[in-house]
Amino acid sequence: MTRITLRPIASPMPLGFYAVAIASIIVGCFQLGLFEDGAQRAVALAILPAFFLQLLVGLLAFGARDVLAATLMACFSGMWLASSLVLAIEPTGGAQVLGVLNLCFALFALMMASVAMPKRALWLVLCTAVPRFTVASAASLTGVHWIATVSGALGLLLAAVAMYAAFALMLEDMRGQEVLPLGRSGPAHQAVHGDLTVQLRNLERHAGVRRTL
Repeated sequence: MTRITLRPIASPMPLGFYAVAIASIIVGCFQLGLFEDGAQRAVALAILPAFFLQLLVGLLAFGARDVLAATLMACFSGMWLASSLVLAIEPTGGAQVLGVLNLCFALFALMMASVAMPKRALWLVLCTAVPRFTVASAASLTGVHWIATVSGALGLLLAAVAMYAAFALMLEDMRGQEVLPLGRSGPAHQAVHGDLTVQLRNLERHAGVRRTL
Protein backbone atom coordinates (compact mmCIF):
# COMPACT_ATOMS: atom_id res chain seq x y z
CA MET A 1 0.00 0.00 0.00
CA THR A 2 1.24 3.48 -0.85
CA ARG A 3 0.22 6.34 1.40
CA ILE A 4 0.39 9.89 0.06
CA THR A 5 0.23 12.74 2.59
CA LEU A 6 -0.50 16.28 1.42
CA ARG A 7 -0.05 19.32 3.62
CA PRO A 8 -2.87 21.82 3.02
CA ILE A 9 -1.84 25.48 2.85
CA ALA A 10 -3.75 28.70 2.37
CA SER A 11 -3.92 29.95 -1.20
CA PRO A 12 -1.00 32.33 -1.86
CA MET A 13 -2.61 33.82 -4.97
CA PRO A 14 -4.34 36.83 -3.34
CA LEU A 15 -0.95 37.95 -2.05
CA GLY A 16 0.58 37.44 -5.48
CA PHE A 17 -2.12 39.42 -7.24
CA TYR A 18 -1.95 42.23 -4.67
CA ALA A 19 1.81 42.46 -5.21
CA VAL A 20 1.25 42.70 -8.97
CA ALA A 21 -1.35 45.43 -8.42
CA ILE A 22 0.72 47.56 -6.05
CA ALA A 23 3.91 47.39 -8.12
CA SER A 24 1.95 48.10 -11.31
CA ILE A 25 0.37 51.18 -9.75
CA ILE A 26 3.76 52.57 -8.71
CA VAL A 27 5.33 51.97 -12.12
CA GLY A 28 2.20 53.16 -13.94
CA CYS A 29 2.12 56.44 -12.01
CA PHE A 30 5.81 56.91 -12.73
CA GLN A 31 5.28 56.41 -16.47
CA LEU A 32 2.32 58.79 -16.44
CA GLY A 33 4.55 61.49 -14.95
CA LEU A 34 2.67 61.76 -11.66
CA PHE A 35 5.91 61.77 -9.65
CA GLU A 36 8.50 64.54 -9.67
CA ASP A 37 11.64 64.32 -11.79
CA GLY A 38 14.36 62.07 -10.41
CA ALA A 39 11.95 59.69 -8.68
CA GLN A 40 13.51 56.60 -10.31
CA ARG A 41 15.25 55.39 -7.18
CA ALA A 42 12.20 55.96 -5.00
CA VAL A 43 10.14 53.91 -7.48
CA ALA A 44 12.82 51.21 -7.47
CA LEU A 45 12.67 50.95 -3.68
CA ALA A 46 8.87 50.94 -3.72
CA ILE A 47 8.59 48.01 -6.14
CA LEU A 48 11.45 45.97 -4.64
CA PRO A 49 9.19 44.33 -1.98
CA ALA A 50 7.09 42.88 -4.82
CA PHE A 51 10.09 40.75 -5.74
CA PHE A 52 10.23 39.12 -2.31
CA LEU A 53 6.46 38.75 -2.01
CA GLN A 54 5.98 37.14 -5.40
CA LEU A 55 8.97 34.87 -4.95
CA LEU A 56 7.34 33.65 -1.74
CA VAL A 57 4.05 33.17 -3.58
CA GLY A 58 5.82 31.21 -6.31
CA LEU A 59 7.46 28.88 -3.78
CA LEU A 60 4.16 28.30 -1.96
CA ALA A 61 2.34 27.70 -5.26
CA PHE A 62 4.90 25.04 -6.20
CA GLY A 63 4.18 23.41 -2.83
CA ALA A 64 0.47 23.63 -3.58
CA ARG A 65 1.10 21.78 -6.87
CA ASP A 66 -0.03 24.69 -9.04
CA VAL A 67 2.76 24.88 -11.60
CA LEU A 68 1.03 27.52 -13.75
CA ALA A 69 0.57 30.01 -10.92
CA ALA A 70 3.98 29.20 -9.45
CA THR A 71 5.80 29.78 -12.74
CA LEU A 72 3.99 33.05 -13.40
CA MET A 73 4.57 34.45 -9.91
CA ALA A 74 8.24 33.46 -9.88
CA CYS A 75 8.78 35.13 -13.26
CA PHE A 76 6.89 38.22 -12.12
CA SER A 77 9.20 38.42 -9.11
CA GLY A 78 12.22 38.36 -11.40
CA MET A 79 10.73 41.15 -13.50
CA TRP A 80 10.23 43.37 -10.48
CA LEU A 81 13.78 42.72 -9.27
CA ALA A 82 15.27 43.54 -12.68
CA SER A 83 13.14 46.69 -13.01
CA SER A 84 14.06 47.80 -9.50
CA LEU A 85 17.79 47.33 -10.07
CA VAL A 86 17.80 49.13 -13.44
CA LEU A 87 15.83 52.08 -12.05
CA ALA A 88 18.03 52.32 -8.95
CA ILE A 89 21.45 51.88 -10.54
CA GLU A 90 20.67 53.42 -13.97
CA PRO A 91 23.36 51.45 -15.84
CA THR A 92 24.41 52.33 -19.38
CA GLY A 93 21.89 50.88 -21.83
CA GLY A 94 19.59 49.88 -18.99
CA ALA A 95 16.44 51.15 -20.72
CA GLN A 96 17.12 49.11 -23.86
CA VAL A 97 17.95 45.98 -21.89
CA LEU A 98 14.78 46.42 -19.84
CA GLY A 99 12.85 46.86 -23.08
CA VAL A 100 14.06 43.52 -24.41
CA LEU A 101 13.29 41.89 -21.05
CA ASN A 102 9.76 43.32 -21.09
CA LEU A 103 9.23 41.97 -24.59
CA CYS A 104 10.42 38.51 -23.54
CA PHE A 105 8.06 38.60 -20.58
CA ALA A 106 5.17 39.66 -22.84
CA LEU A 107 5.82 36.66 -25.09
CA PHE A 108 6.03 34.40 -22.04
CA ALA A 109 2.74 35.80 -20.71
CA LEU A 110 1.11 35.20 -24.10
CA MET A 111 2.17 31.54 -24.05
CA MET A 112 0.93 31.20 -20.47
CA ALA A 113 -2.40 32.80 -21.38
CA SER A 114 -2.90 30.24 -24.17
CA VAL A 115 -3.15 27.44 -21.58
CA ALA A 116 -4.51 29.31 -18.55
CA MET A 117 -8.10 29.99 -19.70
CA PRO A 118 -9.74 27.52 -17.25
CA LYS A 119 -8.11 29.52 -14.41
CA ARG A 120 -9.99 32.62 -15.47
CA ALA A 121 -8.61 35.06 -12.87
CA LEU A 122 -5.04 34.16 -13.80
CA TRP A 123 -5.96 34.27 -17.49
CA LEU A 124 -7.40 37.79 -17.22
CA VAL A 125 -4.26 39.03 -15.46
CA LEU A 126 -2.14 37.47 -18.21
CA CYS A 127 -4.30 38.94 -20.99
CA THR A 128 -3.83 42.39 -19.43
CA ALA A 129 -0.12 41.83 -18.82
CA VAL A 130 0.61 41.00 -22.48
CA PRO A 131 -0.25 44.45 -23.94
CA ARG A 132 1.09 46.23 -20.87
CA PHE A 133 4.58 44.70 -21.12
CA THR A 134 4.58 44.89 -24.92
CA VAL A 135 3.94 48.62 -24.83
CA ALA A 136 6.40 49.02 -21.94
CA SER A 137 9.00 47.33 -24.12
CA ALA A 138 8.29 49.74 -26.98
CA ALA A 139 8.53 52.69 -24.58
CA SER A 140 11.92 51.57 -23.25
CA LEU A 141 13.34 50.79 -26.68
CA THR A 142 12.15 53.98 -28.40
CA GLY A 143 12.05 56.49 -25.57
CA VAL A 144 8.87 58.02 -27.01
CA HIS A 145 6.94 59.84 -24.29
CA TRP A 146 3.39 59.08 -25.45
CA ILE A 147 4.15 55.34 -25.62
CA ALA A 148 5.34 55.49 -22.01
CA THR A 149 2.07 57.23 -21.14
CA VAL A 150 0.06 54.43 -22.76
CA SER A 151 2.19 51.89 -20.91
CA GLY A 152 1.42 53.65 -17.63
CA ALA A 153 -2.32 53.57 -18.35
CA LEU A 154 -2.12 49.86 -19.17
CA GLY A 155 -0.19 49.36 -15.94
CA LEU A 156 -3.09 50.85 -13.98
CA LEU A 157 -5.49 48.60 -15.89
CA LEU A 158 -3.35 45.58 -14.97
CA ALA A 159 -3.41 46.72 -11.35
CA ALA A 160 -7.21 46.96 -11.39
CA VAL A 161 -7.62 43.45 -12.83
CA ALA A 162 -5.10 41.98 -10.37
CA MET A 163 -6.76 43.80 -7.45
CA TYR A 164 -10.16 42.40 -8.42
CA ALA A 165 -8.76 38.88 -8.70
CA ALA A 166 -7.07 39.16 -5.30
CA PHE A 167 -10.21 40.51 -3.61
CA ALA A 168 -12.45 37.89 -5.23
CA LEU A 169 -10.16 35.05 -4.10
CA MET A 170 -9.97 36.43 -0.56
CA LEU A 171 -13.75 36.71 -0.34
CA GLU A 172 -14.11 33.18 -1.64
CA ASP A 173 -11.70 31.88 0.97
CA MET A 174 -13.37 33.76 3.83
CA ARG A 175 -16.96 32.86 2.85
CA GLY A 176 -16.22 29.31 1.69
CA GLN A 177 -17.98 29.96 -1.63
CA GLU A 178 -17.65 32.09 -4.74
CA VAL A 179 -18.91 35.62 -4.04
CA LEU A 180 -17.53 37.64 -6.94
CA PRO A 181 -17.48 35.85 -10.30
CA LEU A 182 -14.16 34.34 -11.32
CA GLY A 183 -15.37 32.37 -14.33
CA ARG A 184 -13.53 29.12 -13.65
CA SER A 185 -14.07 26.28 -16.10
CA GLY A 186 -12.84 22.75 -16.70
CA PRO A 187 -10.34 21.38 -14.15
CA ALA A 188 -10.21 24.70 -12.30
CA HIS A 189 -13.99 24.58 -11.77
CA GLN A 190 -13.84 20.94 -10.66
CA ALA A 191 -11.03 21.72 -8.23
CA VAL A 192 -13.33 24.10 -6.35
CA HIS A 193 -16.76 22.55 -6.86
CA GLY A 194 -15.91 18.85 -7.37
CA ASP A 195 -15.87 16.21 -4.66
CA LEU A 196 -12.83 14.41 -3.25
CA THR A 197 -13.02 11.71 -5.93
CA VAL A 198 -12.41 14.35 -8.59
CA GLN A 199 -9.50 15.76 -6.62
CA LEU A 200 -7.78 12.39 -6.32
CA ARG A 201 -8.23 11.43 -9.96
CA ASN A 202 -4.90 10.51 -11.61
CA LEU A 203 -3.04 11.59 -8.47
CA GLU A 204 -0.38 8.96 -9.03
CA ARG A 205 0.67 10.75 -12.23
CA HIS A 206 1.11 14.20 -10.69
CA ALA A 207 4.48 15.85 -10.28
CA GLY A 208 6.03 15.00 -6.92
CA VAL A 209 4.20 11.66 -6.79
CA ARG A 210 5.46 9.94 -9.91
CA ARG A 211 9.05 8.76 -9.90
CA THR A 212 10.35 11.09 -12.62
CA LEU A 213 9.23 14.61 -13.53
